[in-house]
Amino acid sequence: MGLSASAQESPEDSRKKGFITRYINKIFNDTVSQEKSQFLIYPVMGVRPETGLEFGVVPLMVFYANEDTNNRLSEINAYAFFTFNGQYGLRINHAIYSDQDKWFFLGDLDFEQFPLKYYGIGNDVPEDNIAIVDATQIQIKERVLRKVLDNFYIGLETDFRSLTNVSFESPEDSDEPLDIELPFGANGSTNFGMGIGFVYDERHNVLNERDAFFSEFAYLNYNPFWQSDVKYQLITSDSRFFTPVGKNDVLAAQLIGQFNFGGDVPFNQLSYLGGESIMRGYFDGRFRDRNQIAAQVEYRFLPLKLGFSDRIGATVFTGVGEVFDGWDEIRMNNLKWSAGAGARFLLFKQKDIFIRFDYAFTRDGSNFYLSIGEAF
Repeated sequence: MGLSASAQESPEDSRKKGFITRYINKIFNDTVSQEKSQFLIYPVMGVRPETGLEFGVVPLMVFYANEDTNNRLSEINAYAFFTFNGQYGLRINHAIYSDQDKWFFLGDLDFEQFPLKYYGIGNDVPEDNIAIVDATQIQIKERVLRKVLDNFYIGLETDFRSLTNVSFESPEDSDEPLDIELPFGANGSTNFGMGIGFVYDERHNVLNERDAFFSEFAYLNYNPFWQSDVKYQLITSDSRFFTPVGKNDVLAAQLIGQFNFGGDVPFNQLSYLGGESIMRGYFDGRFRDRNQIAAQVEYRFLPLKLGFSDRIGATVFTGVGEVFDGWDEIRMNNLKWSAGAGARFLLFKQKDIFIRFDYAFTRDGSNFYLSIGEAF
């Protein structure tokens, strides 16, 4: 007598499968109506010049206040990562608009524990890093802005920065003891700046704007009265221009400036070039000094005109920038440059949000970046 058995799907398995199917369907078919909030969480694996191979998880929430699409699109984006070298960190950024866009909350929280490559201060620094800085870094930057005129906001800006457990060590490829002059702030610092911000903001989608102008000007005072370890002042400016070209394409440009004055600035709070947003391709902090000016231009194909898919996009970009202590140090023939191209995947059709993959190269080398939303 033979025995036979057939496996049947349990109700619990069916519910799990149904949830996974619905989740994937929400992402790839974007079945959520435009006014409804959307939440997405997914794992990522990538390479950064600062950490090497890293693994992480990315939660993203996008929504309209009161589910009213006449309001601007708000976003909360996080990234938690770790590496096999014992490095880890958490980044949370948000751009939240209240009903009728009366209030605007714009901020970032960064917590990182991993070594930094330190090249020195200024433009005339070696091609290779002269030290490894191991430290725990925390930065909490927040703007609370109130609309006073159409598209014009004024409000409070704060910036908390902490660098602790700091140690300077010899570069990874050197067996010699470290023999450099340590910069100001090498023993760590905890500082708090407070000031005022002025923002003109025409954007409706901070993750992928197509036709708008944005400009921010801020003044921050880091003062011992607020329990800072140092005393200095900072002026920042950030202007962005977006204009449509044809039906799908966008021409975007950005100009930023950061100017420190009035006292000594810890090395980790100096203006610096590099990172995933501007002057892509340079190591984060490859060049640092009291002041910085940088600009970039980007042409976006969102999406490309392909017969097999309407979710694939692309971009090409280039940028120039410089760090300096005094204005007389700027030389046009010595400006740093970067250039590159990227691919895009349309994640949420209803809300026009893309995942971006950028490859950038400089005279120093090349790097690539993966994140949600455009660089600016």
